[in-house]
Amino acid sequence: MDYTIRDIQLYYKDTVMISDSKNTKSTSRYVFTIGGGAVSWKSSKQTCIARFTMESEFIALDKAGEEAEWLRNFLEDIPYWTKPVPAIMIHCDSQSAIGRAQSSMYNGNSRHIRRRHNTIKQVISSGIISIDYIKSKDNLAYPLTKGLF
Repeated sequence: MDYTIRDIQLYYKDTVMISDSKNTKSTSRYVFTIGGGAVSWKSSKQTCIARFTMESEFIALDKAGEEAEWLRNFLEDIPYWTKPVPAIMIHCDSQSAIGRAQSSMYNGNSRHIRRRHNTIKQVISSGIISIDYIKSKDNLAYPLTKGLF
């Protein structure tokens, strides 16, 4: 039986509709898998309004980073899980969000993005997560962009 963390996926889909005042918030989506099976997933509206697509993607990356940190801490508490738990790989389909996350400093004006940037920098530098690019068509969380009928 394989107990290694194989893939942890993050997918973001921008749903900002400028002409529709009821739908101005973007949606964050992610799926976490262990050994090929989904163990945590979420699709929810973001709590703040992002001005740019990259900001929306970065907010989604921050949410996935929080969940990855919780999942890694949970795995550390399991007595028979291999120690140390490796960094959880987050696959992201936004090169601009990855570049911003790996940048050593934030040069924007938005305070809510600055806080998220500091959080992501901290979990990357402490070895909790690592981020890798994945094409949108290969993203495991893509089905979360479709509504159920």
